[in-house]
Amino acid sequence: MSNRVRRVCVGITGASGAVYSVRLIEVLLATGHDVHLSISPSGAHVIREEMDLSVDLEDFKPAQLMLDDVKHASDSKIQLLQASAGIGTADSNVLSVESGRVGDVFYHHYRDFQAPIASGSFLTQGMIVCPCSGTSLSAIAHSSAGNLIQRAAEVHLKERRKLILVPRETPLSLPQIENMRLATQAGAVVMPASPGWYHGVTTLRDLVDFMVARLCDQLGIDNCLINRWGAE
Repeated sequence: MSNRVRRVCVGITGASGAVYSVRLIEVLLATGHDVHLSISPSGAHVIREEMDLSVDLEDFKPAQLMLDDVKHASDSKIQLLQASAGIGTADSNVLSVESGRVGDVFYHHYRDFQAPIASGSFLTQGMIVCPCSGTSLSAIAHSSAGNLIQRAAEVHLKERRKLILVPRETPLSLPQIENMRLATQAGAVVMPASPGWYHGVTTLRDLVDFMVARLCDQLGIDNCLINRWGAE
């Protein structure tokens, strides 16, 4: 394992696209990164609605987010989504070589402002808010944190560490566009959940992994999740 910090903060908020965040966490762990995770109540609601996963914010266990067997999903359409997106399966390549270790998940309650990720002295490789709701985007852009996710994002901005915001909503209002501009000027990378189609898409997993690969690229995390343009 490298001596460099291998911690990544992940915030899950109340926008559509929970499949991106779950797959992102799986990939970060597979690449040997510890994930410091916080989930908003709206984020937990979206996870339940879109992926049929019940997340208890008061007594969170990583197993609530990671399915060992997608066949246990109660909704056949969600079961298909999870299976085709590579969630909870071991048949999707992440690295061309072994990472040497599997990362751990460290959960922090969204109201816990005493959590280590609320302080700039706690070193991380970066933070990803995925998906990023309009409310979270606004709070981050205007430095008005109302929960731990927003506070941790502010910390990454003030410490000049990588902060990636993944909005998904469309169309966008002018205030949302303005908030994206403000966040970008403050140092964040605004990366809408807009997967490309040029890398040989054949399954839903290809689209999910496109976004996850690009998020990992922003943090300098090696991966082979996609066929890259111009590569052999």
